[in-house]
Amino acid sequence: MIVAQIFNATLLVAVATGPALDSGRQASFSAQEKAAATEPLVRSATDCIVHAVVTDPRYGAQAGNALGDLIVASMRPCLTSVRAMIDAYDRYYGDGTGEAFFMGPYLDVLPKAVIAGAKDVAR
Repeated sequence: MIVAQIFNATLLVAVATGPALDSGRQASFSAQEKAAATEPLVRSATDCIVHAVVTDPRYGAQAGNALGDLIVASMRPCLTSVRAMIDAYDRYYGDGTGEAFFMGPYLDVLPKAVIAGAKDVAR
């Protein structure tokens, strides 16, 4: 269920922002340079999502599947940072890799990252 909702949110992100970068001009970067360039954008998108989730009035009031709904709801206010992350992946790793990263590895760990980030915010 959460995957379908996040997929819909991803489509919203893609349609709303369109291609923000000219990914046709791909330079050669080392793996270390690519990671150094994309990591801050991943962190920024994740921080935005954590902030949106923990400031949502529904946060903490419901247990279980509500986290997925809150993550989906966070996509709209975090559109700019999520789009920047996706575009950077496309620029450094090739066309289509940003969406693949977002829909795959990123979303796989996002709930755990939100829970961990929420604990840090609560401190």
